[in-house]
This record gives sequence, C-alpha cells and structure tokens, in this order.
Amino acid sequence: MRITLADERRKVRFALRALLQRQIDMEVVGEAATAQELIALVEQDVPDLILVDCELPGMELPDLIQALRTTCPATMIIALSGRVDARHRAQKAGVDIFVSKGEPPERLLSAIEGCAQRCSSP
Repeated sequence: MRITLADERRKVRFALRALLQRQIDMEVVGEAATAQELIALVEQDVPDLILVDCELPGMELPDLIQALRTTCPATMIIALSGRVDARHRAQKAGVDIFVSKGEPPERLLSAIEGCAQRCSSP
C-alpha cells in the first residue's frame, strides 16, 4: 500500500513514517505540511491511501477532501486528529476513516489494513 502523509508537524510525520516503515506491505511515498503541498503531491503521484491531519493548514477540511476526491477518487483517506470534536467534522467532510491521535498505534494500523482490504475487493 502506497501512503502519503499530511501533517504540519514534522515530528508527527516522522513518527508515522517510522511506524509504517516497519510494516512489510506499506510504503510512504510522500509527505506534506500544508493542503497545497498535499494536493500537488497527489497530482504528481496518486497514492493508495492518504493520512491527513484534520487541521492541516491552507484549506478547510471539507474543501481539502473535495479537492482530493476530485484529483484521486479511488484513494482512501484516513483523517487524524488529537481533538475530540474532530471525528464528526471529518466524517461529515467525507473521509473514509477517522483515527484519534490519542489511540494506540495498532488502531491506526488496523484502519490502514481495513483500507487495504477495501482497495483489493472487486
């Protein structure tokens, strides 16, 4: 599974990359710190999955998700946030899955595996 990471904080992207690099079937193919960087990345190289922070600077989440769906409609999107109130907003914006940054890493890996299964289903 080819994954693009989008979070304004370098430390968060580093931690996500470190977690995903330990998985045999996951490859981080890009990183973005802003909405504009993310859109430019996926226009050049469409990933299977995008992990995006709900508060990514540069664009409101609903507008960002709409732009991503236009650019890469088959790409799965997992929204991440440390804010408790973000789940409903992310789901309303149209993400496939929401994962709280406060949950154990295994929860994120499980969500990614769920996306991989959806991608491979006919």
